[in-house]
Amino acid sequence: MPTSSVELVITSPPYPMVELWDDLFTELSPSVGDALSAGNGQVACEQMHAELDRVWDEVSRILVDGGIACINIGDATRSIDNSFQLFANHARIIQAFKSRDFTVLPDILWRKPTNRGTKFMGSGMVPPNAYVSHEHEYILIFRNGRVTRSFEPNASDRYQAAYFWEERNRWFSDVWTDIRGATQVGDDADARERTGAYPFEIPYRLIHMYSIYGDTVVDPFWGTGTTTLAAMVSGRNSIGSELRESYVDRFSDRIESVVELSETVARDRLVAHKEFVAQQRAESETPAYEAENYETQVVTKQERGMQLYTISDVAETADGYTVDHKPVRSIKTQDQSSV
Repeated sequence: MPTSSVELVITSPPYPMVELWDDLFTELSPSVGDALSAGNGQVACEQMHAELDRVWDEVSRILVDGGIACINIGDATRSIDNSFQLFANHARIIQAFKSRDFTVLPDILWRKPTNRGTKFMGSGMVPPNAYVSHEHEYILIFRNGRVTRSFEPNASDRYQAAYFWEERNRWFSDVWTDIRGATQVGDDADARERTGAYPFEIPYRLIHMYSIYGDTVVDPFWGTGTTTLAAMVSGRNSIGSELRESYVDRFSDRIESVVELSETVARDRLVAHKEFVAQQRAESETPAYEAENYETQVVTKQERGMQLYTISDVAETADGYTVDHKPVRSIKTQDQSSV
């Protein structure tokens, strides 16, 4: 890819020291398997991160000045050589980006809900050898360089990409508790039941938080294309890189429902905003401004020109897909009322 050609990177890499990914890291670097066999967890972890570092070098190269990188990563807990310990993947990745002259921005703690009754580890009710249950991941956020992206004053493509005030308040919170994980995908595209793989809502939110219409979003650990689906629905360009051909093949099944997905997402956002406005009115706090493209009020001037899009057509090409979008003016809800 050309240098300085991408505005946003969103990815969830294989997590070092999570057993699911041992074979992949060993395939990339056989010394990883040797360190694991020898019970040397710290060496194995660093060698795994060395493989990720090669990707972070490319992320640094392709991002524009002021471009954003969002990395969804979980720490790992594991018994190595009869010693249970935590491997702080998020801290190692922060250091990797700092050493590449990225600015570290406030991160998001994604706390994944779980109802498992056996989630606690250790000695049960007897101190002191129990361990804290590990139920969160990090969304690390970095800016390439020291300055933000520049835009023309009142750039229409920026203001059309605005989000609702109440979405801002929820999305830019430092703790996300309202997103459940998806089924984790392991080697050979087998579905592994794990509590927290990368769901659509995460890249969708991040794309709207850190890019505008027409930007290019890259996922260097593409998997089955969740980031690309979110980019398509969001009116952004997308490029993905994936080692496993079997993962890529699964995307053709997912693309079949992307038109319907785009309509559902737009409808849900508009309905949720209407409900917010109704609640504000009930509390005698009706938002002060009229939206230009929708029959609703908005809280701030910056929201007035907000424009949602849905997908009108998808066509397969030799190296991917082209997507046509159309502006949303109103959408029929399930009870056939219009929003």
